[in-house]
Amino acid sequence: MSEFFAMGGYAAYVWSSFGVFAAVVVWNVITPRVERTAVLRKLIEDEPQSGDRE
Repeated sequence: MSEFFAMGGYAAYVWSSFGVFAAVVVWNVITPRVERTAVLRKLIEDEPQSGDRE
């Protein structure tokens, strides 16, 4: 099992690559959700109220 984690001497490269991949995937999931929430909040704030019309 330790040989699996050692990856034949390339463990630092392999595991750091997995870490970067995981970070990018998490970033690509979270960022659009945060931006969507901000846009929806802005649209709700900018929406004219029913009493504002003449």
